[in-house]
Amino acid sequence: MRVTQTRSTIGGTQGQRNTVRSLGLKRIGDTVVKEDRPEIRGMVITVAHLVHVEEVD
Repeated sequence: MRVTQTRSTIGGTQGQRNTVRSLGLKRIGDTVVKEDRPEIRGMVITVAHLVHVEEVD
């Protein structure tokens, strides 16, 4: 899955900031490709309002 940060973590909780960093995102517009696993899905759900997710093959 391709995860792109679309919104800032300013105003979010420390846990949300940590989750975004753990996904490998540093700033708005950054994109990472992650394996579709339950752990990654849970992290994406936690910060769903800050990221955009696309399925890739």
